[in-house]
Amino acid sequence: MIITGMKHFEGVCQNKLVEWYNKNRPKTPIDLGDVFVVWSCKTLQNYKCLVSTTVSGDGIYAEYTFNGDKQELYEDVYKKLTNSCHTEE
Repeated sequence: MIITGMKHFEGVCQNKLVEWYNKNRPKTPIDLGDVFVVWSCKTLQNYKCLVSTTVSGDGIYAEYTFNGDKQELYEDVYKKLTNSCHTEE
């Protein structure tokens, strides 16, 4: 895999999340219009990107890391389990 820049990497990550989502949640298929980039960066030859979906209540987000030395893309998919507010220590 060759990454040619940040926009290309973000697009790859969005496509990968669509692929993962449609494979693992086939009852609610999504397309690229349902995926957005939360955060991304490039450090030296490596890239990282966090992406999520606009699907209400699904709590899915994915982290993609591209190892520029090995030309490998790593995918970690997470689901939000709780959302709590704490006002005291």
